[in-house]
Amino acid sequence: MKKIDFLINYLLSERNDLANITIPENEADKFRLYRSLVNIRPAVKADESFLQVEDEYLTELTRSRRITDIADLSPIEDGIYLWKGDITTLKCGAIVNAANSGMTGCYQPCHSCIDNCIHTFAGVRLRYKCGQIMEKQGHEEPTGKAKITPAYNLPCDYVIHTVGPIVQGRLTDGHCRLLESSYQSCSELAVQNGIDSIAFCCISTGVFGFPQDKAAEIAVRTVREFRKSHDIQVIFNVFREDDYEIYKRLLSGN
Repeated sequence: MKKIDFLINYLLSERNDLANITIPENEADKFRLYRSLVNIRPAVKADESFLQVEDEYLTELTRSRRITDIADLSPIEDGIYLWKGDITTLKCGAIVNAANSGMTGCYQPCHSCIDNCIHTFAGVRLRYKCGQIMEKQGHEEPTGKAKITPAYNLPCDYVIHTVGPIVQGRLTDGHCRLLESSYQSCSELAVQNGIDSIAFCCISTGVFGFPQDKAAEIAVRTVREFRKSHDIQVIFNVFREDDYEIYKRLLSGN
């Protein structure tokens, strides 16, 4: 049996509401079904047999994707890089996940958000680990704070999850302070854990509503200030061309 078929059958066996689903023949459709089942799966422990096969499958999948190593990038200024691409294919110390306050990932099947992508390619152990952290904490993660986990099947070493502010209506000084806190909290966690490089996504932009230009200004200012007293390499990771141009303008101006 193919690894993907084994994984799908296991995930289907956990549920009583999906008994009529048939595994598709097409590999792309199989992956979409597997991803959907992973996305809706609660933060519970999986059998070792499943985890072993999932690790093997995701390791092979990662090898087939184009991995970018920070060692192959050139800084745009001292210790700071700008890179446009899929953060789940980035090999560095830690990547930052724009999480929600529940901190266990996006449960919408195949959603395109970074939270969903990170949990998909890391594997189910990431959600379980996040669930354990949140159960021990006993409350939702406050905005502007962060938590760190292993990266499991991602090419990076760690994932740092932060809850950025949600802007509905007018942008306030409070929103700006909370976004700065997210960048600060992630940077401090990285240093505390001996991580020498960190990749930031565009925290709080997109569906969270934070204006792109202002978010980038806060990100660059906070990182530059932090690096004055800490030797850590920082990658600003963007996915959209307009974000790339915003960061390029800010960083090129020094």
